[in-house]
Amino acid sequence: MSLFQRCCILFVLLYAQLVALPPPAAPAAGPGKVQDALGRLIAAELADEQFICRGRTICAAAILPIFYERRGFAPAWSRDGTLREHVTDFVVALAATQSQGLRPADYHLYTIRLLLGKYDQVRAAGRSLALQDLVDLDLLLTDAFFLYGAHLLAGRINPETIDERWSAGEYGTDLAAILEEALVDPAGVTGVLPGLRPPHAAYRRLMEALAAMRTLVDQGGWPVVGDGTYLHKGIRHRRVYALWQRLMISGDYEARDTEPGNIFDDKLDAAVRRFQARHGLAVDGIVGAKTLAALNVPAASRLRQIKANLERWRWAPRDFGRRHILVNIADFTLRIVEDGRQVLQSRVVVGTPHRSTPVFSDQVEYLVFNPYWHLPESIIVEDVAPKVVADPDYLARQGIKVFAKGSAGELQVSPAAIEWQALRPGNVPYRLRQEPGPGNALGRVKVLFPNKFSVYLHDTPRQELFQKNARGFSSGCIRVEDVVGLVSYLLQDDPRWNRQRVMAAMEEGRRQYVALPAQVPIHILYQTAWMDEDGTLHFRGDIYGRDERLAAALDGRAALPAR
Repeated sequence: MSLFQRCCILFVLLYAQLVALPPPAAPAAGPGKVQDALGRLIAAELADEQFICRGRTICAAAILPIFYERRGFAPAWSRDGTLREHVTDFVVALAATQSQGLRPADYHLYTIRLLLGKYDQVRAAGRSLALQDLVDLDLLLTDAFFLYGAHLLAGRINPETIDERWSAGEYGTDLAAILEEALVDPAGVTGVLPGLRPPHAAYRRLMEALAAMRTLVDQGGWPVVGDGTYLHKGIRHRRVYALWQRLMISGDYEARDTEPGNIFDDKLDAAVRRFQARHGLAVDGIVGAKTLAALNVPAASRLRQIKANLERWRWAPRDFGRRHILVNIADFTLRIVEDGRQVLQSRVVVGTPHRSTPVFSDQVEYLVFNPYWHLPESIIVEDVAPKVVADPDYLARQGIKVFAKGSAGELQVSPAAIEWQALRPGNVPYRLRQEPGPGNALGRVKVLFPNKFSVYLHDTPRQELFQKNARGFSSGCIRVEDVVGLVSYLLQDDPRWNRQRVMAAMEEGRRQYVALPAQVPIHILYQTAWMDEDGTLHFRGDIYGRDERLAAALDGRAALPAR
């Protein structure tokens, strides 16, 4: 054998041994190395426009550096390369975020699970997770906590980006401090999460409704009831059986031991009435156009509606106050709650879709008996001006006076001297004021909580509107049917006032300002889905078209709420 052949054989043997060797291990995550790597990575990523980790955007890029800087960039979720016991429970909690209408994928769950699987593999082989993997896992877990925590505290979406007539407060909670404390608390990270979500019982009940509706959707939902003649008690029709199936699945038909066939019987009539009541429809037992439309809303759409309303609870104030006023625009109702007990409920009239009632919270400060009505500029231009053009005596009949805007004192102007056709928004040099009286648009009393929307509660001469099911007729302010009960409650701590005195003050016709003995919180909400205390799930029509806009936003990319 030649020297050349021996060299070739030796080379082949050496190459085979090299190929058989395991690949070099990634740098181990020894003491101090993770800390240094975290500091370098955070500093480097902050210099970029976006903080990206494993292809995932770090949403809490403003909070995350503060958190790690406070702890000297020591890893939060591991110690000497070993994951803390909090990690497993927290990942389970992230997977369960869908129980609150949130999406686990928003919290890096897939990537976190991949890294945890890798961690388990190398630990089983007696090795440590690579340094970069441990650093990335720490960052993703921390960002997931901040993002989930912020969503529980303030909602996944900033409401003012969906609707300018929706005012939300600041959540103002130091999530970095909360996580730092949770990491050393025996209850662990998951122990603090329930305290971040809305504390209201209505939120928890709606979570129950979400779980039940998700199960129903997974089972195929409910059947469609076909179009055709109105269905009512006593009628025999092939569509009756589909109606019975629909109401059985949604739980409205309670007599489960019988089925009506094609006859609309008493039990089916009771089921239809129950369905109508919990959907805010006229309770007459007749399946007309509106009831049929509500019956045929798919279960998947109702699921999205529940998710949207869970988000609205996350926007709401945490503390409504020991006693407070709640107005649900979508339900056209006002309730007064004291120590968790409802003490008054009244129908209300709210704004039209064109002049919607805003959503916000404030404090009721005072009320005015027999008030003036100062007409908003939009009403002057859009409503009043055309009527004056058509009927020059309109203002006199309505008891409306015209004054020059900005004049010292009250310089009254003759309506005949005004070019009403020329008035435009932003160019109305007049003030219009309706005098107190039986025809005043505000009725005999208004209840004020000064706000940027110039919205208030008030009486109305149009009492017939309270008999309608859908009551969106105002220009944004809220008309109250039981205004005497409302005012009597607000003044109950003042010994000078009682129900009789309130009614007398309204009838006197004299304008009178009365400060409340104590301010009362008022919360104007927009809830189109809720579950009441007895477990009945209610839905309402979306008068302002807000549900779909919010549902679409919830389907979009997650971000940290900007408030």
